[in-house]
Amino acid sequence: MSAVKSILLALDLASRKRDQASQGLLQAQQGHLFAQDQMAQLESYAAETAARWATASQVSTTPELMRHHYQFMGRLQHAIGLQSGVLETTGAKVEQARRVVLEAEFRLISLKQVLKKKQVDLAVLQLRREQKQMDEFAALSGSQARAGYACGERS
Repeated sequence: MSAVKSILLALDLASRKRDQASQGLLQAQQGHLFAQDQMAQLESYAAETAARWATASQVSTTPELMRHHYQFMGRLQHAIGLQSGVLETTGAKVEQARRVVLEAEFRLISLKQVLKKKQVDLAVLQLRREQKQMDEFAALSGSQARAGYACGERS
């Protein structure tokens, strides 16, 4: 029975690790979604700024204003590039967290299979014990009946 208790303890621990891994995956996914939202905001802002510039530059523009605009757009594109790196990093974290969850799930499944096998083995062992007891009882009853029959013949 202690083997079953050990497996149950391992199952409990594996379940907790799987739950922690799932929580980690959820956090990684939330971080990735946040990074995606930031990227969408940056890209949207860049597109709006370019559209406003296109409209405003048709009316009047100075070389100084153009220089500022190009510098600003350069910084905005740099920020978009940095955010792209953040997206790659958070995406990799999500994939790693998925692998950890899968590994935890596989561990849990394999422990459940070990538990089932152990329970089947114990049930078979118990049946064998019961069969042995019944065989011994039948043999004892048979020998007592023969002894009684033998005693009855002599009388």
